[in-house]
Formats: sequence, structure tokens, C-alpha cells
Amino acid sequence: MMKLTFRWYGKDDKVTLDNIRQIPGMTGVVSAIYDIPVGEIWPLAKIQLLKQEIQQHNLEFEVIESVPVHEDIKLGLPTRDKYINNYQQNIVNLAQAGVKVICYNFMPVFDWTRSSLAKPLPDGSTALVYEKNIVAQMDPASGSLALPGWDASYGEGGLGPVLEQYKNVTAENLWQNLTYFLKAIIPVAAQHDIRMAIHPDDPPWPIFGIPRIITNRDALDRLVNIVDSPSNGLTLCSGSLGVASTNDMVALVKEFGAKKKVHFAHIRNIKITEEGSFEETAHLSSAGSLDIVAILKAYYDTGFTGYIRPDHGRMIWGETGRPGYGLYDRALGATYINGIWETLEKLGGEQSC
Repeated sequence: MMKLTFRWYGKDDKVTLDNIRQIPGMTGVVSAIYDIPVGEIWPLAKIQLLKQEIQQHNLEFEVIESVPVHEDIKLGLPTRDKYINNYQQNIVNLAQAGVKVICYNFMPVFDWTRSSLAKPLPDGSTALVYEKNIVAQMDPASGSLALPGWDASYGEGGLGPVLEQYKNVTAENLWQNLTYFLKAIIPVAAQHDIRMAIHPDDPPWPIFGIPRIITNRDALDRLVNIVDSPSNGLTLCSGSLGVASTNDMVALVKEFGAKKKVHFAHIRNIKITEEGSFEETAHLSSAGSLDIVAILKAYYDTGFTGYIRPDHGRMIWGETGRPGYGLYDRALGATYINGIWETLEKLGGEQSC
């Protein structure tokens, strides 16, 4: 049986733990420590306090999303060993607090990127969208862009220097630096029974002239073979990989699920409006370009028992809050996932009789 979870951004989140525990089938919360600078050590006491708060609401705290990877590691700078040592200590501290899975990413500078955070859809809801022509006109070095998911530690106008550092970084350079990182952290994770689960790039193609490498089946295969360990695995995000029509999400789940390399699953639907552009939609299969039923069936058929969460949602019913992370549409997504999974279990049980 999979474990249904929900992303929570802490006490400042408009979505409360009371809200989350009322969603049918919800077992746990996915969260992080948000007030420690990137690259620094998360104090064990802060992790334990977060865990206690979540457990007081009858929810588990077994998945972290994310422990950010410092840019010096991605760039392969001489200072990277300091930040890798800190990352190793974070793994140890999180294991001591009972965390089982750490989701992370290796996206240079920018986390998930969109051209609009509140595009009106025909049904009156608003959603995150990525329009390639608009993104092509953006200048992140100007200091005028500030989108959720981006590392705010650079400060206003602070992206210029780090963008300059990436000017001559190739995709293969990134792979070399990721390899160095994984060879240092995966043994520590394995020793402490932590499963590292890399999140694919979102979107899965270069942006602002900077390469991205966790983008397709071959990249996922290369990643899991860098260090052959059960602790070196994936967060499969349907809404990240699925925006490229060349990525077959069902096939990816079947292949890497069968290898037990998927430790965390993000389920959301998207609608490809043209190659290189997309908008986020309701989770319902017919609302977008992905067959969510087929994706979940692939998880079920491979015996997936890991963690699943409904990913980004639209803003519906007049809700305001963190773009992509309101309560209502994600709760609907969770219920949709539950309904599909229950059906698969009952049909599977009947077939085995």
C-alpha cells in the first residue's frame, strides 16, 4: 500500500495541519526546515520540534522536501567539500529524527520555473503556466524576477554573479559535479537507512542558457547507476517529466518502479499547449495531457509501497495563497489518487481470487 502525503510549508502556510489531517487517507506530511540558509546544518532540535508538531496532528513525518544542494556543489567549486560535509550531517540528523526519504534536486540556480503564476483557465480557476515565448524574453539577471521555488538567498538583483559562474558550465560538467556529490553522500545515506530521491528538472530542458540534466529516461538511468545502492533513487514527478512529449510517464514508472528505484512519487496533470509550453490543470486525466489512471496503475503493478503526494494544484473556489500549493485542488487531487488506488486494489484482489 502506498503512503499518501501532503506538502506543508510550516506555521506560515495558510494550509494548516488540521486541514491536512482531514483529507481522507492522508498518512503524513512532507516538509522541511525553511529558516536555515542553504548549505548550513539543520539543528537536530529544530527537526525534532517540527516532527513533534506534525505528530501531534496524527500525521507522520518521514519525507523531507527538500534539503537544498548549495550552488558551490553544482558548480564544483573548491568550497564544495564544506557544503557536502554539512549535507552529510543533515542526512545523519534527519535519520535520527526518523526521516526515511530525502527529496532533492540538482537544478542550477532556478527551481521550478513558470512564466505566470495565476493564468485564468476557462473554468474560472487560475493555474501555473509556462509559455516558452514569454520565458525567452525574461532576464533573470535584471533582479526583477522573483518566483516561488527560486532560491531567495541571493537577494534582490543577486543572480547576476551566479549566472556568470554558469556561463561556461556544460551539461557534462554538471554530471561530473553530481557524480562527485553522490559518491560522497550516498554511502552516508545507506549507513543511516535514508533513501535519496532526486527530483527531475522542472521543466526538463535548459532555461536562460543554463543546462539541465535530469530530464528524461536516459538521464534517470545514468543517475541511478552512478552509485549502485538502494539509497540512490528517484522522485518521479509526472508534471515535471510529463511536459516533454518525448517522456512516457507510464513507461518510466514501469521501468524504474520494477527496479525499486522510485522512492517518492509526485502526481499532477499538465496540458501541453505546444512543444515547450504547458499549463497546469486539475488532476483528472481528461483535464490534461497525462493519463493519471495509467500512471497510478503502473505504480500499483510494480508493487509500489512508497510515498505519493498530489503535486501542484490550481487555485479554485476563491482561495488565495502560495501559488500551486493551495488546499482545495490538492485535496481533490488526493481524493482522486485515493479513489484510483482503492479501485486498483479491489480489482486486483478480485482477479487474484
